[in-house]
Amino acid sequence: MMRMTALFAVLLSSHLAWAQAPTAPAAPATAKPPPQPAMCSACHKLEPNQVGGYFESAAFKSQSMQIDVGTATPQILRFDPKALKVIDAGVDKTPEHLREVKKRHEVQVTFVEKDGVKVASEVRFKGPAKIDPANLIDYAGVAKLVAGGPANTLYTLIDSRPLVRFQEGAIPTAIHLPFIGFDKFVDRLPKDKNQLVVFYCGGVTCTLSPNSLKKAKLLGYTNLRVYREGEPEWKTRNYLVTTPAFVKAAYVDRDIPHVMIDARAPGDATSGHIKGAVSVPAGKEAAVLKSLPPAKLNAPLIVYDGRGGEQAVAVANALVKAGQQNVMVLNEGMIGWQAAAYPIESGTPALTMIAYAPKPRAGSIPMAEFTALATKTPADVLILDVRNPDEASAGMIKGALLIPEEELVARMAEVPKDKRIVTHCLTGIRAEMAYHKLKEAGYKAAFLNNDIEVAKDGSFKITPR
Repeated sequence: MMRMTALFAVLLSSHLAWAQAPTAPAAPATAKPPPQPAMCSACHKLEPNQVGGYFESAAFKSQSMQIDVGTATPQILRFDPKALKVIDAGVDKTPEHLREVKKRHEVQVTFVEKDGVKVASEVRFKGPAKIDPANLIDYAGVAKLVAGGPANTLYTLIDSRPLVRFQEGAIPTAIHLPFIGFDKFVDRLPKDKNQLVVFYCGGVTCTLSPNSLKKAKLLGYTNLRVYREGEPEWKTRNYLVTTPAFVKAAYVDRDIPHVMIDARAPGDATSGHIKGAVSVPAGKEAAVLKSLPPAKLNAPLIVYDGRGGEQAVAVANALVKAGQQNVMVLNEGMIGWQAAAYPIESGTPALTMIAYAPKPRAGSIPMAEFTALATKTPADVLILDVRNPDEASAGMIKGALLIPEEELVARMAEVPKDKRIVTHCLTGIRAEMAYHKLKEAGYKAAFLNNDIEVAKDGSFKITPR
């Protein structure tokens, strides 16, 4: 059985106090910084005409793209395919490359503002972080260290990501020393500056671990490595670990769907199990394979036994082998969960069948609800079709209002304020962009996040996702 050290994490916040003499004139208002996620700002400084974050989608019909900048409302920018410059990992690409870019890829967009509308002029996707090959360690190297444990091979494995990511699951034996706040937590580094220290973070494009290595080198550490592929690769090939407190903070408190799996014998699970847990006894994993969610959903599967030992590890390994890419073993197991006084149930646990439904995107509406509203639209609801006229000419839902997504801001006065506005397009991409524009303008809105085909007679077919 793998020997795993206890995980720990402490995140301190600091506050700056600004003093001003009574007779000093009032300071001018500080310009609002360009939008980007907080964790990105530690390494990337943007110009006023830039936004940074994660690429969500691009709609060529409306010539719009959506960027997650770490706020409730994403940034929506227009683009001209004939003028847009696209660069991926330093290589020039055609604008059509936007169709191939994976969702959540780190991106920086430069824009010009015309009549209050941001129009992208350059889209630059982040490439792999540059690291001296001598400082790299691969999956096999890290897996060998973890299997032996720090007691057999002196090493320190460090997760450089923010606390919230560490709580969602970490490589076994890792400790938390975030790059954002590195200087506050240097005492977490080993006292022996010749000991092997391995940093990892969010994948090949993430710079948190390489930058942490640089800081440690300046402190005099001599045996430093970066596992560049980091957490994204590890969880496709092995399980992560977490703790009861982290499960509560990262999943329960944030209302993130997840599945608790009890790996103990049925009799042990009946006497007391974590609320909502599914019973998958070690050695009986085959019974659950048919009910596993698609791997692309990245469903958090958290496995526990009495103390986070052999039974949980056996089930976790079976789930990873079956293709699941977000499997965790609960350190401290049932004993730790009880010690934290978290909800426990007695009696027979759920049948050996995993049911997982990902959290819907903010503002999205279930297929059944959209169907009911579009079939017989209430007086206080408006179906807003944000497709282009050529698409709508093939058929529109009866009673729907057609305003192409790219024209919505200019034609917002045509949308009634006293109704709930439900948007749709062909795939849900432009419908979501329209939803955010409506919400920002104060409308009560929702959108259909599915593919939909509308016939000439107004009937429609929605494809489940």
